[in-house]
Amino acid sequence: MRVLFVSDTHLGLDMPSRPRVARRRRGDDFFLNFERALEAARTGEVDVVVHGGDLLYRSRVPAWLAEAALAPLKRLASFGVPVLLVPGNHERARMPYPLLALHDGLHVFDRPRSVVLEARGVRAAFVGFPYTWEIRRRFREILAAAARDAPSTDVRVLCLHQCIEGATCEPGNFTFRDGADVIRAADMPVDVAVTLSGHIHRHQVLRPAGRAPVIYAGSVERTSFAEATETKGFVVLQLTRSGLGAFEFRPLPARPMVTRTLSFAGVDGAEAHARIAAAVESTPDDAVVRLRVIGATPAMPTAGALRAMAGARNVTLAFRTPAGRL
Repeated sequence: MRVLFVSDTHLGLDMPSRPRVARRRRGDDFFLNFERALEAARTGEVDVVVHGGDLLYRSRVPAWLAEAALAPLKRLASFGVPVLLVPGNHERARMPYPLLALHDGLHVFDRPRSVVLEARGVRAAFVGFPYTWEIRRRFREILAAAARDAPSTDVRVLCLHQCIEGATCEPGNFTFRDGADVIRAADMPVDVAVTLSGHIHRHQVLRPAGRAPVIYAGSVERTSFAEATETKGFVVLQLTRSGLGAFEFRPLPARPMVTRTLSFAGVDGAEAHARIAAAVESTPDDAVVRLRVIGATPAMPTAGALRAMAGARNVTLAFRTPAGRL
């Protein structure tokens, strides 16, 4: 059985229903990479799709956005590719407009449950539950509830949207070790072939001692400058009757994120504008640009002037406060 694992698509980010100004929006970036990730399912390369959560960027969204986000998954389900979806923390552990997600081939882990699927001679139980706050003290109980009705199968796969001990992220290569929302590595089950988890935006594979690998697909696009150096993508893996087979991470063309630091000490407004324009021009044509301004600031460009400099880029100005924050 071949499985496509994608996560943290955050659809709807920077995609207002009625934008007040005309500029390049980042919303399309997330939808485009989501569709690119699903191409392997549309071409028949994989048998099952697992979405690890945070399909949407927030829990309260208009119905048109929820429908647009679910549409690619429902199309796959209609073509005979089963889809499993874990509601994440951005959905507040439940999908908005749940009636839009009703489809025989779309299985939502809206509660602790198991879904059994069979393909290529392999029978697999996908065990999962929605994002759960303070999971550390509740994990074993919830996991037991999810697996309680699972029949005997060749392999089991755990589907989550949680922090697991040992996962890392930026800034500073932070490592999750303890805390109410972090699952202990020692609590991970021993009877699953692999754990597929969303929530952490950096792709990584954890190998807890004596436990199955934990695979984070990461997000499909960069959601903040903390992710500027991370490669985005999705994972394709193979399940055999004896467990987890080969798996690979497939990169997606995420937009570059670039920071430029500017100082305007001793310059007038015209020179400041020229320096800003040169800094913007020095970045890739499709970059998401942050101009970090330090020191005293002369008159800054208007938002309209900044958009004109940006072209197809997204450009923001960031000022450092006396406390050192941006």
